[in-house]
Amino acid sequence: MERPAIERVMVITAHPDDSEFGAGGTVAKHVKDGREVTYVIATNGNKGSSDRTMTPEHLARTRETEQRNAARVLGVERVEFLGYEDGELEDTRDLRRDVTRQIRAWRPDLVITMQPLRTKNLYASHRDHRTIAGVVLDCIYPLARDHMAFPELMPEYEPHKVREVHVMQWDDADVVVDISEVMDLKLKALACHQSQFKDFAGVEERVRERAAELGKPKNYAFAEAFDRIFMPR
Repeated sequence: MERPAIERVMVITAHPDDSEFGAGGTVAKHVKDGREVTYVIATNGNKGSSDRTMTPEHLARTRETEQRNAARVLGVERVEFLGYEDGELEDTRDLRRDVTRQIRAWRPDLVITMQPLRTKNLYASHRDHRTIAGVVLDCIYPLARDHMAFPELMPEYEPHKVREVHVMQWDDADVVVDISEVMDLKLKALACHQSQFKDFAGVEERVRERAAELGKPKNYAFAEAFDRIFMPR
């Protein structure tokens, strides 16, 4: 049976900049197609610097501003920060409740999240990435769906059933999204994360190479890739 059209998309990631790296082009396409996109960022990114003069407090504020700017470039108007410590994300009841609250509040049809499994790419397999991905999947089913999960959220946050999940994937993906027309927009959004890059030209080169590699199976100039989970109706 044909599934209803996607109208609301939520991207849930661990750190500021994860959404742009893993799904920036896809997000841009969703926005251009008129879909409402919400970002949920689990940590404050306060450990992501090699600058010995930087403080965690200043870095957290900087990265929040950078993330809002990057989202604005892509047309994302809503960015929610959960404020957990960078590098210390754990699968706790508090985190599961906070993610469940966001899903119930904004009621996405589609959730895009990170890869819960460790891969050979250690950057993609950061422990915070794996943790938030596992939590998101647990919240989609069954916690956001079931009214007796987190009773303290009721009645303000009524249960919600997500229809589809896309998990960021690098190999043998179910879904390959052609981002050729929005590749420059993805890179413009990534460039907003100035605190993370000493050599953005080098980053841009690597991002283009990876996107080109992901696009090869479909003959796309540039692509992003995901595993797809359809939730039962």
